[in-house]
Amino acid sequence: MAAFLIESNRRSMLLQCWTWTRSMTTSKRVQDRSKLKRVHDLEVVTEKHKIASKMLFLMEVLKKEPEMVAPVRSLDQYRRQINLPKPHSLVDFIRKSPRLFELYKDQKGLLWCGMTNEAEELVEEEDKLIEDNMDRAAEYVTRMLMMSVDKRLSLDKIAHFRRDFGLPADFRTGWAQKYLEHFQVVKSPDGPEYLELVGWNPSWAITELEKKAVVGGTETKSTTPSMPGLLSLPFPLKFPPNFKKVYRIGGKLEHFQKLPYLSPYADARGLEPGSKEFDKRAIAVMHEILSFTLEKRLVTDHLTHFRREFVMPQKLMRLLLKHMGIFYVSERGKRFCVYLTEAYEGRELIQKPPLVLWKEKVLSLTGYRGKKKQIETFSDFSDTEDEDVIENFAMLLNLPGDLIRLDILSKDICHFVHSFEATLTPALTNRDRGPQLVAIDAVTIAIGEVKSMKRFINSIPRDEGTNYSQLLSCLERLLDCLAYL
Repeated sequence: MAAFLIESNRRSMLLQCWTWTRSMTTSKRVQDRSKLKRVHDLEVVTEKHKIASKMLFLMEVLKKEPEMVAPVRSLDQYRRQINLPKPHSLVDFIRKSPRLFELYKDQKGLLWCGMTNEAEELVEEEDKLIEDNMDRAAEYVTRMLMMSVDKRLSLDKIAHFRRDFGLPADFRTGWAQKYLEHFQVVKSPDGPEYLELVGWNPSWAITELEKKAVVGGTETKSTTPSMPGLLSLPFPLKFPPNFKKVYRIGGKLEHFQKLPYLSPYADARGLEPGSKEFDKRAIAVMHEILSFTLEKRLVTDHLTHFRREFVMPQKLMRLLLKHMGIFYVSERGKRFCVYLTEAYEGRELIQKPPLVLWKEKVLSLTGYRGKKKQIETFSDFSDTEDEDVIENFAMLLNLPGDLIRLDILSKDICHFVHSFEATLTPALTNRDRGPQLVAIDAVTIAIGEVKSMKRFINSIPRDEGTNYSQLLSCLERLLDCLAYL
């Protein structure tokens, strides 16, 4: 009996240990099921989006601060939002984008973070573009309300789509009050606020597929808008190059395309869950929502939040993966993204709205990138590569970016050091600035760049007639200046 109890306790302990350490079920993960169907170009787009999202979030945080600067220690609370777990340094993260962010020290030695002049100009430009986009965003949000089963959506859920639709930060108050002819903010008895449809617009109850069919000449435009009903338009398909090798579906695809389906704007409460009509109507809803977004992509979590409102299946991811010719699911990281494949040509969005072009500007100023020869890797915390040292150093000193030859660049570096030494003493002895920030961003950035430049120069083979001793001397003097600061 004692032996039985010992064995029983041992099994119980093993079961508890297994329960504590096990992180997922034995079923295959989405990555394992679809790794042979990945589209490399769209995976690169996903990496770019992840990098840009971190920069945009930090810019938005600083924008809300007085004078658009904040102590670095106060930014530590946003590690989760920018996916920067400890022990990774927040200061190092900020330093990697010197054209967007600046680091300062006040007279007490407290480190502050602010935006560069370029970044502040971009913030002003974004505000103007969002204002120009407000009418279009109001149309798309109204059409989402028209697709919903209760003709209303939670404002907290709409907030997930804010950047994807180009909505302003104050969309709950200022923006929503400007379009009272389309929708209104209502508060439910249990507390949450909703955006509720005010009036049905028949001219907006037409899908993007129908509009393209009219433009392409495959459908005729109706003179009088009618109530939405059954549709028979096929979905545009775009498969990866190796599609035939990894996924053969025979005539099922053609049969699916010919199957009629209910318009996303029609009442779908009578459809039977799990039926082909139910699934195809859900595909039409997701196609329509993705068509509304600026980049024709969404985080899949945001779509699943609306399963009840838009009458979509519980296993939405399975439906997205099954119809990979219409959608593409990128599985990088903890949060998956779904793309509308027809909207992309390789890595490029075919039609780029102004806000997308603006986002590309931000990304071009982001130093948070991978190796130069393998840009698709986008390593989050890669050190500066030797081939990038000259380019990074020239950018740090605001020298022309096309200076590739070190012998030409050395003259500009020496001239910069001489000017820097000449202005250093007056800048430090100026006590009229009060409690304002007194140290430039180079204090926190340039020391590492100068040391990298020295290591790079010392590694160059010495040819006849090539002497970088003067340049090394200038770099030593620059290090002394920075150390004095």
